[in-house]
Amino acid sequence: MADVARAAGVSSQTVSRVSNGHANVVESTRQRVLQAMRDLGYRPNSAARALKSGEFRTLGVILFTLSTTGNVRTLEAIATSAAEEGYAITLIPVAAPRQTDVRGAFTRLGELAVDGIIVIMEVHLLDAAVLSLPPSVQLVVVDSDAGDHYSVIDTDQAGGTRAAVRHLLDLGHTTVAHLAGPDGSFAAQRRADAWRQVLEEAGRTVPPPVRGDWSAESGYRAGLALAADPDCTAVFAANDQMALGLLRALHEKGRRVPQDVSVVGYDDIPESASFIPPLTTVHQDFGAVGRLCVESVLRQIRDDRPEHGTTLVPTRLVVRSSTAPPPARRTGRRAASTRRAG
Repeated sequence: MADVARAAGVSSQTVSRVSNGHANVVESTRQRVLQAMRDLGYRPNSAARALKSGEFRTLGVILFTLSTTGNVRTLEAIATSAAEEGYAITLIPVAAPRQTDVRGAFTRLGELAVDGIIVIMEVHLLDAAVLSLPPSVQLVVVDSDAGDHYSVIDTDQAGGTRAAVRHLLDLGHTTVAHLAGPDGSFAAQRRADAWRQVLEEAGRTVPPPVRGDWSAESGYRAGLALAADPDCTAVFAANDQMALGLLRALHEKGRRVPQDVSVVGYDDIPESASFIPPLTTVHQDFGAVGRLCVESVLRQIRDDRPEHGTTLVPTRLVVRSSTAPPPARRTGRRAASTRRAG
């Protein structure tokens, strides 16, 4: 730092202020100090800075899997938002959704010295009814039902599902089959509950849900059973990957989409607009989820107090070409049109 100060013709205190991003430095002086840092290859010692300030400028992220679209895109958004705030992230995968494994991850992050922790917890714990975490940690939980105990950020799973199912009913389908996500998933449970609620409120038959595991292969296997049911004219799939497998199964069994069966997915992955046909689906704003997670945990760090309650990020239905009125409704419209023409 002294070498940089001599090269830039400023005091060591000015170099420190520039290094720490303080605003009270004249811009021309800041640029001169930054150039001196580059010329001399100076890098601030983050470990020494952390010991002095008590801030490590690092957030810990605990998650159970990177195999789902939601987790990957949420993690990406968290990393981007943290970097914009000058923070790095330390990722700790947990082998199994157990309270003991989660506590072990917290212990590990404590050893690695982080300022706050974000837990992407998309499934129920196997060995505990309620998530219990150390009380002294600045914490945000993604996709959970722990809002009474912690700060929870989630998308409006139920709202998106209601829009999808009502869209199919409004097209004239008498009921809607459901290709559900796996047991134990918070998102799958919320989507299945909302699907059932909309059908019950409309006085429609609630078919037994067919369950997959989020993968396209599981959607294909479930789709073979749905395609064999001649009364099935509309399916709400709990995610786009399973909807992709469902589209393949319907095609192989000669059930045209949307002429014979309408399909709605969930997530609005970038590829969904390129499915055949382009998929009607529920859009989730994973970027907003990640940004709110970082904002919440940094607010807790700066205010030195925890937050409680759930923040829901709105979802929206994106209508494409995979949904249409059911065959009987289209036939009736064509017949009526013919009579009017005659």
